[in-house]
Amino acid sequence: MIPYLARLLDVTINNRTIPRDWKKAIVVPVHKGGDRSVVKNHRPVSLTSVVCKQTEHVIAGCIRQVWEDRDWLYEGQHGFRPGYSCESQIINLSGHIRLPR
Repeated sequence: MIPYLARLLDVTINNRTIPRDWKKAIVVPVHKGGDRSVVKNHRPVSLTSVVCKQTEHVIAGCIRQVWEDRDWLYEGQHGFRPGYSCESQIINLSGHIRLPR
């Protein structure tokens, strides 16, 4: 199966086209808590092609690696980077805040 997927991805990238099925999603409501009859207590989740998700993951990883290797990201950028998080950004920022005496 891997050779077929590799060929599909190769054709997709070389033709710069995305298969129509990859652009479709089934959106389902997922209950977050509280009263199930209240719309605000649900969030939408898009169910898309597994192959498309994996392709996106590989491409994003390659782009992220280029950004890291070429030092294109600002050192204060914590979101969507390995080893960084919202929490690490808050910790870093809190070290620079001076409270009035």
